[in-house]
Amino acid sequence: MFLGPRILAAATILATALAGCSKKQDDPSAAKGGGGMAVQVVAVPATQRPVSESISLVGSIAPNEMVDIKAEVDGLVTTINFSEGGRVEKDQLLVALDQTRFVAQLAEAEANLKLARTTFDRTKQLFADKLISQQEYDQSSAVYAANEAGVDLRRRELRNARITAPFGGIATARMISPGQVISRATPLTTVVDIDTVKVEVNVPERYLGQLKNGQKIVFKVAAFPKDQFSGEVFFISPQLETTTRTALIKARIDNRDGKLRGGMFANLDLSLQLREFALLIPEPAIVNNADVTMVFAITTNGTAVMKPVKIGIRIEGRAEVLSGLSPGEMVVVEGTQKLRPGAPVRLSTNDSAYSF
Repeated sequence: MFLGPRILAAATILATALAGCSKKQDDPSAAKGGGGMAVQVVAVPATQRPVSESISLVGSIAPNEMVDIKAEVDGLVTTINFSEGGRVEKDQLLVALDQTRFVAQLAEAEANLKLARTTFDRTKQLFADKLISQQEYDQSSAVYAANEAGVDLRRRELRNARITAPFGGIATARMISPGQVISRATPLTTVVDIDTVKVEVNVPERYLGQLKNGQKIVFKVAAFPKDQFSGEVFFISPQLETTTRTALIKARIDNRDGKLRGGMFANLDLSLQLREFALLIPEPAIVNNADVTMVFAITTNGTAVMKPVKIGIRIEGRAEVLSGLSPGEMVVVEGTQKLRPGAPVRLSTNDSAYSF
């Protein structure tokens, strides 16, 4: 029997449709709606760990105390009692000047005082007997007081002929020589106390609310790159620098081994906040999509789902999740390039590289 062209075309379309339906019924992935074979991925759980938030800054190391030693009187240097770079103790004699002139001046002042005292005693008796005027008594009293002050001044000058260390520390370069005639304010040396040192650093205004005395700082210096030093904040400036909007803070560091020196740069981490139960994931799990940060999480059905997350601080290959995930949720760290939402996944056991 002859079939027309239209009947043949309809039969062909129907046969194709029936074949397609048959394939869909035979395809198990189509029946599940998974859309293909399972993708092998590496996934780890979001884990809670303590996290210390810190900022990296560059500061300067300063000695605990430092003073330029200078003479307060003119004189001839007779004794130098310190070594350059040597240790000196509090009140140790550093430099002695020739005392001959100061001793003679003190003797003269004491003789004048003795005469003034005798005169004043006589004047006081005459005034009590009303034999002299009030003015004469006052003049004698003033002369006596002036001579007392003169003796005190000469004694002080005699003491100043011996220059001592105001505190214990290390003497720096010597700037004078024996036999040299010096004038007052002549620099002799500098005494530096570095048994304890201070780190001084300027902190941006936005972090001031998280600063307090007693906070720990950790830093390194170029001279000892393998060593790590630590100290505590003891000073936070009440006034900001108007040009930089930063506040000066100081931290105190034990330096009895003498490694740290004044003027060194300190590359430091200042701990601002400790969160005991921060939620952490490996950084490779993060997928940036335009302005949205996302991760692939694995559902209980074994499929991938994309979740937007808010990321906090990042520390050594880990990222803090502030919102979007719950503790224990599995996130994909390897294989995200092959995934799409709803795709079935097969977990790999090769996750040791991402353990916390």
